[in-house]
Amino acid sequence: MAARLPAGPGRRGGELEALFLLLLWFAAVDGAASPEPPPKCEELRLGQYPGDEPKIDNSTQEPMNCTNHTAYVQCLPAPNITCRDYLGIEKVFTGQEVGFYKPIACRNVNGYSYKVAVALSLFLGWLGADRFYLGYPALGLLKFCTVGFCGIGSLIDFILISMQIVGPSDGSSYIIDYYGARLTRLTITNTTFRKMQTYP
Repeated sequence: MAARLPAGPGRRGGELEALFLLLLWFAAVDGAASPEPPPKCEELRLGQYPGDEPKIDNSTQEPMNCTNHTAYVQCLPAPNITCRDYLGIEKVFTGQEVGFYKPIACRNVNGYSYKVAVALSLFLGWLGADRFYLGYPALGLLKFCTVGFCGIGSLIDFILISMQIVGPSDGSSYIIDYYGARLTRLTITNTTFRKMQTYP
């Protein structure tokens, strides 16, 4: 008959050490088996992708390819950023590849100029030219026959068109010229520095 070893503090310490090593091994296998996937490129923070400015169509003064009040701008993740692009492919970017397309709001325009509509309303509104131009031929003909409702209708139409309450009949927006004064977005680059505060 074999003799049993007495349970002592040394044996318990060995069992705890073996259990601890077993738990470490399970944690390592679990971590190696399921690494956390990189985020989608759309989830990057603003400083991690310098987005391109939208290309403006000179005839409409709106971003090109504007459909359903939305245009899409190419966003290029910064160099050495790892993420999944718009196709779901995981890659390390060099700063030249498109990571995703960011939607921006734009106005639906169909060629009706705000300047032309206001000018027609001011100078030829009594003939109904403004209503003909905006696509309301029945009101234009009525204004023509009544000489702008004796001038009162012309004044009311001028105010309504100037305030953009009356727009084109197809529901689109006016083309508004900004006279070359475009808004520019400030960007932060590696050459950007903070000016030191001067105290009095």
